[in-house]
Amino acid sequence: MEGLTIRRIDPYRLEIRQRPPMRTSALLYANAGIEKTIEGEEVIRQVANVACLPGIVGPSMAMPDIHWGYGFPIGGVAAFSLEEGIISPGGVGYDINCGIRCIRTNLTSKSVSPVLGNLLALLYSTVPSGVGSSTKSFRVDRKEFRKILEGGSKWALRQGLASNGDLEAHEDRGCIEGADPDAVSERAIERGMPQLGTLGSGNHFLEIDAVDKIYDEGTAEKFGLFEGQILVLVHTGSRGLGHQICDDYVHSMLASASRFGIDLPDRQLACAPVSSREGRDYFGAMASAANFAFANRQIITHLVRQAFEAQFSACWERLRMELLYDCCHNIAKKETVSFEGKAQRVCIHRKGATRALPPGDTRLPDRYRKTGQPVLVPGDMGRMSYILAGDENAGETFFSACHGAGRLLSRQKAKKIAKGRRLIEELERQGIRVMAASRSTLSEEIPEAYKDVAEVVSTMSGAGVARIVARLRPLAMVKG
Repeated sequence: MEGLTIRRIDPYRLEIRQRPPMRTSALLYANAGIEKTIEGEEVIRQVANVACLPGIVGPSMAMPDIHWGYGFPIGGVAAFSLEEGIISPGGVGYDINCGIRCIRTNLTSKSVSPVLGNLLALLYSTVPSGVGSSTKSFRVDRKEFRKILEGGSKWALRQGLASNGDLEAHEDRGCIEGADPDAVSERAIERGMPQLGTLGSGNHFLEIDAVDKIYDEGTAEKFGLFEGQILVLVHTGSRGLGHQICDDYVHSMLASASRFGIDLPDRQLACAPVSSREGRDYFGAMASAANFAFANRQIITHLVRQAFEAQFSACWERLRMELLYDCCHNIAKKETVSFEGKAQRVCIHRKGATRALPPGDTRLPDRYRKTGQPVLVPGDMGRMSYILAGDENAGETFFSACHGAGRLLSRQKAKKIAKGRRLIEELERQGIRVMAASRSTLSEEIPEAYKDVAEVVSTMSGAGVARIVARLRPLAMVKG
């Protein structure tokens, strides 16, 4: 596909025109600032490659935090017919249901500031983090582990690790239907079992933030947000379990693609028909990993609450440590969408993208039915994060929005730039405390490695997909 033609539709959208072997056009959400970060990038070809896959419904799409990924770009969104379309591990990613949640409190930055160092140390010692991190506190046998893969955060509720209010604030109440633990390999189970209740490494984090600015007062009030308020962000996923499941099915689908007559523009787009045995098995295994990730973040929430209780000598209910929302980032889901005036059942791949349901959507809990779904958008280490709400125009992205700032530099390039720098000291001079299991991880996550998240969220807001509700300022963080 040499010579792709890209044209600007409006200040927030770019189109890659359809040309063989593309089955449809591609749509990139990018303002002028974001456009400069993707000019000439191979990631544009990745968006076009996705448009070549069988059964695609509507355009192949990319959110403004787009960057290169395995097969699909990170920030990629694509819907495929359940009858004629495909499902692809590369369209979900290796960290299945990597996601983020926000925990509210009734504390203020002024009241927390004197004890911030102690609180951070408590969180660091309470929540296991780092490469290969594991826990002894939440070890389960195989029979119980199967229940986690089937039930997600519903399992955590039965164990007393979650409240009914927590489940209401999860996407799909913390459990993806269709999970099939029998489709998960023995190796994936061995990797996942000891990692329940752990943060991991890479771009995963646990962060204490303060609400820095309110943009939409009415929605912020409904979300329970106020200026100066302390919030906690938890960003992690399915750990080694999800990674192994992706690896297993990429290889098996590569072997079977020719049997289904699928011509892959890129081997990393290995896939199978949604309706095939291979497609059903992958969906069942993927949903199992997604449910593990929900349970994992819920256990971490329980541990965070314990740390706050110890620090402030008050129960978490008194501290109003309620879950605002939990968002999936890497997932394939069977949903009904409207395209060209027709309702269709599709399998939506969101890879590095957040579901963004608009006001009035019946899938939302009552508390968010009038506001639209909370969309949590973390910035890079040391910069602002944002809370958005799904808006009226979200249907055009099949109810999808950005998931973060989006990388500008590879991890290797970031490490090279960070070499010799005292990153913890740099962040402390900005008023941000950090505890990390690895200094190498800090080097990979330097602020310069990411796009300006303000440009990312302003693109989504300008396009009418998700409106900006509040900006968050980081105070302290735990990094793997």
